[in-house]
Amino acid sequence: MEAIHIPFLLKLPQHTDVIEVNESIEGLETLTPVRGRLEVTHEGNYLDVSAEAETIITLTCDRCLKQYNHRLTLNISELVWLDSSANEPDNGPLEREILLEDLVETLHPQGYFDPNIWLYEQLCLAIPPRQLCDSKCAGILATERDTASSTDGLHHSPTDRRWQALEIFKGKLPS
Repeated sequence: MEAIHIPFLLKLPQHTDVIEVNESIEGLETLTPVRGRLEVTHEGNYLDVSAEAETIITLTCDRCLKQYNHRLTLNISELVWLDSSANEPDNGPLEREILLEDLVETLHPQGYFDPNIWLYEQLCLAIPPRQLCDSKCAGILATERDTASSTDGLHHSPTDRRWQALEIFKGKLPS
């Protein structure tokens, strides 16, 4: 997808550009290309951007650390304000209070809208923050140590098998 020159939208019917998406997005590892539809409409002092898209990504479960596939779907709309001061450097103080209504996306009215970047950002925001392979995932199961072969005669609690290499290394260290 190529960047859209914002004034070019005014020359299109209904000031709208509709893009059929069927490609991989740079920087986002997916198993399938992103498929869907992106619509950009010039509304005078803002762009109305909406998208319906889907792809499949591989995630790692937060509980058991197994990888699983997750269908990522978008059905989103956003207003991007057009402001001629959007590309100017911010010369204000480093620390300042920002009002909630100031947290908006802005572009220069004579600039470009990059659908790849916008779609990438929206897909990243759609990735679930809590990644579970199954709602009933028990997590990493600890293994019971064989206490009969223990030389110190102490009972050991269940340990995570991934720490086994560290235990072997620990045993080789001088006391």
